[in-house]
Amino acid sequence: MAEPSKSQRLYERACKSLPGGVSRNTLLRKPHPLYADFGKGCRITDIEGVERIDFANNMASLIHGHAHPAIVEAVSKQLARGSAFTMATEVEIQFAELLCSRNDAFDKLRFVNSGTEAVMGAVKASRAFTGRPKIAKIEGAYHGQYDYAEVSQMPAPGNWGDYDRPNSVPVAHGTPASALGDVIVIPCNQPELAKQLLDQHKDEIACVLIDPMSHRVGLRPTDQDFMATLRRWTEDNGALLVFDEVITFRCEYSGAQSWYDISPDLTALGKVIGGGFPVGAIVGREQVMDVMNPLKDKLLFPHSGTFSANPITVTAGLVAMELFDEEAVRRVNSLTTRAMKGIEAAIERTGVRACVTGGGSMFRVHLKERPPRNYRDAFLNPDENRQLLMLLDHLFDSGFMMINTCSGTVSTAMSEAEIDALVAAIEVGFGKLQQSA
Repeated sequence: MAEPSKSQRLYERACKSLPGGVSRNTLLRKPHPLYADFGKGCRITDIEGVERIDFANNMASLIHGHAHPAIVEAVSKQLARGSAFTMATEVEIQFAELLCSRNDAFDKLRFVNSGTEAVMGAVKASRAFTGRPKIAKIEGAYHGQYDYAEVSQMPAPGNWGDYDRPNSVPVAHGTPASALGDVIVIPCNQPELAKQLLDQHKDEIACVLIDPMSHRVGLRPTDQDFMATLRRWTEDNGALLVFDEVITFRCEYSGAQSWYDISPDLTALGKVIGGGFPVGAIVGREQVMDVMNPLKDKLLFPHSGTFSANPITVTAGLVAMELFDEEAVRRVNSLTTRAMKGIEAAIERTGVRACVTGGGSMFRVHLKERPPRNYRDAFLNPDENRQLLMLLDHLFDSGFMMINTCSGTVSTAMSEAEIDALVAAIEVGFGKLQQSA
């Protein structure tokens, strides 16, 4: 019998102290997760010594890849001066100024510690500003672990209800029925149906929450007319429009919202703005953000956080976002376009039933004939799921790390060589799928 690998031995240890052996389920793979040794640039090496090109980038959070020298240097200097204080820091102001300068809709900002916390804060700020209890969100959209924001994050045919009246489906067992009742679920890219569903609760809805290119809904930019409809509806009915750009802020210099001729009232940020460290931010219109202002006559939303705006995170984030300037954005986006065109050509050459979606610096391979327009279109049947796992395993064994939906994110550490290598591996994988059909 072969000796167990280092990763297998570590996993056996981990299962004794961690539920399932991990702290986040996305790391699980059969027969056990692999363990990282180090990362540099766009490559990561596991403890067995195997190097892979990293298109997962810690779930889209690493815009500059691993261990960028400028970030390492700045954080190391700050760490020697202290990691957190019960005092404000100048770098917090510098970073807030930089982020607000990137988008005219960003009047004021509050730092938090994760994307989940940023969405939670934006929802609570919306309630405080409007005095209303309910929110509306897109069916299938992921917005973190807040009870309200995670409703109908992963419904299935057995519980998602009628197409024209989607159910509010819990994720965690024991979610209060009251939370489900305060979330109105609407299908993506169906403007008239969305209006009908929203109108039924128009005096109760504090905000409509939307990711402009939701990963689980299909990683396809939301239709222009649908987004414009939501903006008009919120303005006409006294609700707020909240964008979740925790993932998509990497897509453009001003975020994916620059794809539209509208501006949200609030935006939740995270991932890339942390330079590799845990981060979140609530940003938006001054009048709305002032619900958190303790200097106002009436404080509507008391807000704080022990590690919010800690100098390690904001130092790393400031350097990362200074490096991610307009030229850098154009470069990674052009590499993504190259990847998508290459995958489309591979689909045509192999004849596989597949398509590719994406925008900015992200893309996703679907084993479907046409790009999905909503969550139910994107939902995988058992055969599609089986084939997807085959493709992901093939890419992993070929030296490529992908997000587990077969999505990829591009970092500034990549070049055309890494893109073309991935496309070639995907084409081989398509050929294997054809042979197994």
